[in-house]
Amino acid sequence: MIIVMEPGSKDEYRQAVISEIEELGYQAHVIIGVERTVVACVGHEDKTPLQHIASMPGVEQVIPILKPFKLASRETKAESSVIDVGGVLIGGQELTVMAGPCSVESEEQVLTIARAVKAAGAKILRGGAFKPRTSPYSFQGMGEDGLKILATARDETGLKVVTEVVSLRELDLCLEYADMLQIGARNCQNYPLLREIGMSQRPVLFKRGMSTTIKEYLQAAEYMLSEGNYSVVLCERGIRTFEDATRFTLDLNAVPVIKSQTHLPLIVDPSHGTGVWRYVTPMAKAGVACGADGLMIEVHPKPKEAASDGPQALKPDTFTELMREVRKVAESVGRTLPGAPEE
Repeated sequence: MIIVMEPGSKDEYRQAVISEIEELGYQAHVIIGVERTVVACVGHEDKTPLQHIASMPGVEQVIPILKPFKLASRETKAESSVIDVGGVLIGGQELTVMAGPCSVESEEQVLTIARAVKAAGAKILRGGAFKPRTSPYSFQGMGEDGLKILATARDETGLKVVTEVVSLRELDLCLEYADMLQIGARNCQNYPLLREIGMSQRPVLFKRGMSTTIKEYLQAAEYMLSEGNYSVVLCERGIRTFEDATRFTLDLNAVPVIKSQTHLPLIVDPSHGTGVWRYVTPMAKAGVACGADGLMIEVHPKPKEAASDGPQALKPDTFTELMREVRKVAESVGRTLPGAPEE
């Protein structure tokens, strides 16, 4: 349930509410909104012991939360959240584009891509130093050497870095180098990993599992929020269906559905969602048109030589054209894409 504080209520009243919640064995999460401050109360299902809080000084009302994902729900926070990744804001009027290679392969490769995507308007460099692969014999990533290359690219270009954490073993290493941690589709319901990343307090890009329902997805995100990490950005990256003309089916239905149910920002990954480079631009535009807060795009200077996911990667010049096209769509739906080149 949530405890809605009266406008302008004293801090001491809010602290008294928090203390009472914790003394009763629940967790208190303070969420400061534009018009109201609320204290979300989570813990065991029976909230009956909390009913008397409605009569405490400074409390306007006590409201039960019906959604199973409590902290992520718009019942807890009505206005949309904006997540700050080292000065890059995700979830506001401006769209945020993350771009880069699927896998870090060399310093030359990453720097070439980083310079190109920044010039085109991207704000965050994506790149995998650790790669979860279907086959154990496929390229698994460069590890710490790959993270150092991403850091070098950040130092030169100013782009923030997002990279995937594959398991708990790599978490501390990724925290040392990355501005934002990515949880891939295969780890969407890896609850021990989600809890640890929640405790890290680092901004998170959280991809939907390929066979995960929206309800399951938002409940998984709740694991991180319940540990105090509210800097979670959701990512629709395609689900498995019977259709085999594309790698996955990019579920753009999920964009308005998810945004109606949660205050967390949501971006779209049309690279994994289609698996075919020529479909990436049309689906990127569609993602922005239906309400996404940004995009994640794979870019590689020589896709045919890529260590992973070459068929879905755009060349730098194609990415630049994508940014021009997306900018037009963004403007038509009241969003902006700063830094994208003019026609």
